[in-house]
Amino acid sequence: MQLHLTLDIPQLEKPISYRDSILLVGSCFTENMTDRLQQHKFRCLSNPHGILFNPMSVADSIESYITGRTYTDKDLFYYNELWNSWDHHTRFSNINQEPALNNINESQIHAATFIKQADVVVITLGSAFQYFLKENGKHVANNHRAPAQWFEKRLLETSLITELLSDVIKKLHQANPFVQVILTISPVRHIRDGVVDNNRSKARLIEAVHTICGSIDYVKYFPAYEIVIDILRDYRYYDVDFVHPNYLSTTYVWEQFVQSSMSAETQTVMKEVHEIMTARWHKPRFPQTDAHKNFMKSYSLKTQNIISAHPYINLQEELNYFSENQLSNHATK
Repeated sequence: MQLHLTLDIPQLEKPISYRDSILLVGSCFTENMTDRLQQHKFRCLSNPHGILFNPMSVADSIESYITGRTYTDKDLFYYNELWNSWDHHTRFSNINQEPALNNINESQIHAATFIKQADVVVITLGSAFQYFLKENGKHVANNHRAPAQWFEKRLLETSLITELLSDVIKKLHQANPFVQVILTISPVRHIRDGVVDNNRSKARLIEAVHTICGSIDYVKYFPAYEIVIDILRDYRYYDVDFVHPNYLSTTYVWEQFVQSSMSAETQTVMKEVHEIMTARWHKPRFPQTDAHKNFMKSYSLKTQNIISAHPYINLQEELNYFSENQLSNHATK
């Protein structure tokens, strides 16, 4: 009995491996996928500007990494007792100007270095709606809870979205000719726009993304949006707000991403790493027992074996944990 639709997701021509560096940029769904990658010890950098929803802000952020842009105090504004940047998420805001600016530029430097050697760039788009400051026409990535009358809200044209993203992806390829780009649409509903306008927004993003994938051969599409909306298609896969996919939903999307984007060899190593990480966060009730000491010794050896076989996977912290606990247990014996 078939209980849901099936979706044939093409395999990446060059699967993601543990040797790869992965940059992820975009909506809050990006953060969820980053967490999964980091839990499995992939080398990745997520949202150097903070969470970004619209394609104009995403394109600007990527171009700023390519060009190595440095922000100045003129790029900040003071509101609600905080120094903020219209280009950045509120996680960069600060009560003092200097640390706000320093945090932004430190993130810029890291991203500028990372993007030039990244093997994969994953871009997740959330909304085609863009806000502009009425006073000067500047587009903003985050409104920082400023009054609504400060902004003009526009639904970006599909052609403009296509142009913006195509241009920055080509610039990225010029700076890093071996990069793979994966485009995806966030399944998170932007319900504040209303159900109808949310669907209009997603439709424009989808059309733009597929136009780009059809014209640039090193850009591929991963159907996160379709997996949640068309395959799972039930409110039980959403959080209590009916907007954000829940743990079950994001786990299913993650599994589909792994199967379509990573080789069988990488998936095998991922299972080994996951076992190590599970052991690392295990909370023993009786740490002085021989059983726990043997447990720690066993996972110390397993971690060493993975590091020896795959030295590009950073498990040093986990190895230190297992080894230090062995020494601690031995000392108290």
